[in-house]
Amino acid sequence: MLPGRARAQVPPSSEVLGLDSAGNPAHPSAQSSLYTSTPPTTPQPASVNPAHLPDIGEIPAQDLPTPVPQQSAHPAPGDWAAYGASDAQNRFSPLTQITPENVGRLRRAFIYHTGSLPPRDKPNKWAAETTPIKIGDSLYLCSAMNDMMRVDATTGREIWHYHAGVGYDSIPYTAACKGVTYFTSSQVPQGELCHNRVIEGTLDARLIAVDAATGKACPMFGHNGQVNLMQGLGWAVPGTVSMTTPPPVVNGVAVVNHEVLDGQRRWAPSGVIRGYDAESGKFVWAWDVNNPDDHHQPGPGKFYSRGTPNSWAAMAGDDKLGLVYVPTGNSAADYYSAMRTPAENKVSSAIVALDARTGEPRWVFQTVHKDVWDYDMGAQPTLFDYKDKDGQTIPALLVPTKRGQTFVIDRRTGKPLADFPVVEKPVPEPSRIAGDPRSPTQPWSVGVPRLGVKELTEKQMWGMSPLDQLYCRIKFRRAHYKGEFTPPSLDKPWIEFPGYNGGTDWGSVAYDPKTGIMLANWNNTPMYDQLVTRQTADRMGLRPNDVPQPAASGESSLAEGNGAMADTPYGIVVSPFWNPYTEMLCNQPPYGMITAIDLKNHKVLWQHPLGTARANGPWNLPTGLPLQIGTPNNGGPVVTAGGVAFVAAATDNLLRALDMKTGKVLWSDVLPGGGQANVMTYGVNGKQYVAVMAGGHHFMRTPVTDDLVVYALPDEAQPGKGQAAEADKK
Repeated sequence: MLPGRARAQVPPSSEVLGLDSAGNPAHPSAQSSLYTSTPPTTPQPASVNPAHLPDIGEIPAQDLPTPVPQQSAHPAPGDWAAYGASDAQNRFSPLTQITPENVGRLRRAFIYHTGSLPPRDKPNKWAAETTPIKIGDSLYLCSAMNDMMRVDATTGREIWHYHAGVGYDSIPYTAACKGVTYFTSSQVPQGELCHNRVIEGTLDARLIAVDAATGKACPMFGHNGQVNLMQGLGWAVPGTVSMTTPPPVVNGVAVVNHEVLDGQRRWAPSGVIRGYDAESGKFVWAWDVNNPDDHHQPGPGKFYSRGTPNSWAAMAGDDKLGLVYVPTGNSAADYYSAMRTPAENKVSSAIVALDARTGEPRWVFQTVHKDVWDYDMGAQPTLFDYKDKDGQTIPALLVPTKRGQTFVIDRRTGKPLADFPVVEKPVPEPSRIAGDPRSPTQPWSVGVPRLGVKELTEKQMWGMSPLDQLYCRIKFRRAHYKGEFTPPSLDKPWIEFPGYNGGTDWGSVAYDPKTGIMLANWNNTPMYDQLVTRQTADRMGLRPNDVPQPAASGESSLAEGNGAMADTPYGIVVSPFWNPYTEMLCNQPPYGMITAIDLKNHKVLWQHPLGTARANGPWNLPTGLPLQIGTPNNGGPVVTAGGVAFVAAATDNLLRALDMKTGKVLWSDVLPGGGQANVMTYGVNGKQYVAVMAGGHHFMRTPVTDDLVVYALPDEAQPGKGQAAEADKK
């Protein structure tokens, strides 16, 4: 029932952590740890990329070739040309063949096996999270370990398979590849190698481009089709820096972000955002938060500023405005902000709009000020045009968050739209950690209904029996909790709610531009966190990933969210707010929901629990019961012009079809593995297909497979087949 992420226990209350002999909070020096690194200004040896790729140089922005229009700008109705369907990243399809009347007749068309499964002799870190793209008659996708494939979209026959050669040691917390990018060259003639190409970022920090027709590496891109993304990042061990999302190509520039493994050290590798020429792979620009005026690569012996906010979520871009929208995370050491620079505090947990040709910041919209709750931006923003009360059409950006707050801003300026105001509300407490004050206010969207429970109460504590409920009520009373922005504490745990896996995460939302309805599945899962002194962190074995782990510790000290935070005075212990005996969360269900919101009238259209108890239960045992309890979920929905939405995501391993008018489940199928991926749909030769990667997820504790499962209606149940076929030809 409960995801496996950050399952470490808060130390028992009999050991009061972080108090000196007088009973006052102690603040030991960060230098007391055995695992302290050198300061960020100390010269460090350059990292060696696993592929040993040389630097291929820079190209000035003014010398960039003029790009041709891309497939993702205006996809054919049957295509799914980008991670989120199109450059709008709205996860909407204009296909209408599948309707509420016939969706119950969906059948499996084929299953494609990527061939990527966890090795039997190593811990399972698999979570493919892949969404294919579809161009013409082919699907293009990546495996959990970054192999790329082209597959016949009607039969599942593999046309080519590119082996990326990523090693197990390069996996950060999760082996995942959310998708690939399709790019058409203006410099390579049609019909020649790499006129059309498929681009991906890898777990071992490479940017790879292959020919879309053959899968052969593009020799004119980087070093035989590969670019070393570790250039300028300085020292890091494998698994620290990785790419898991497809790089958007905006005005001919492939914009690259990367994940930096959470919780390890304050002076982790930089979160720098970079642009590369999509034609040649040459470096174009960098946006380094603490060096805002220097957009070049660092010279020999120099590196991008370390520990700055990274961006791991899928980005979006607007070719017309020439902007790329970057969802940012926090500076390294998520739960302690006293060592951050003012520049870092300004851009963390925000959407930052960068000039796609130069890397120059144009505006910043921040969703959390001085974030110490790991409320980083996990969801891809969505582009849409909003018609306001005066009839004016405004280019807007839909910004979902882990907080369950959804912001609507002008994508030209970053300002909230007048119809979707944002207000600053005071926080419950200033701080509980000396020298690390909190922001006095936090932003709240008052124009979009919030996704989630407003706050926890003791009455909401829940269990299978009165004793279970009592246990959770005692835990509730023993922790600090004064609402959403309860600050971190050292003397005892604090409750974080909705939690860092709450609200909307990497699956983002779907938006129907015809009806103005946003569809979002989201989580309601609190956390039970506590800062610990440096000495206590060392005693608990909380080591950063660059320090060898004792064989007996397994992966526990590297659990995501739970970390050494080396180079700071504190470590962090993160646990779900749960009953460890039953492995059930302490707050009452539902834990996962799906909500349709009409953005035209700012009201909830419908809302239902998402996920049943069939594969969930106490002690992680499936009950087999079809009770709609609402389970934790990860992975996003798709909406169609046919009036049907599809979503998997929940831990009951079902793919569901929903009526967009009511949210009623019209059809479902049991997947061979966990459906923790975004669903997509496409059309070929008059037939509409629905596809989901049922690869499972180690964090969600769902079955892991290598199965891409594709559905379609039987021929006799396909109304409008001729119309769909004609649309495919356009």
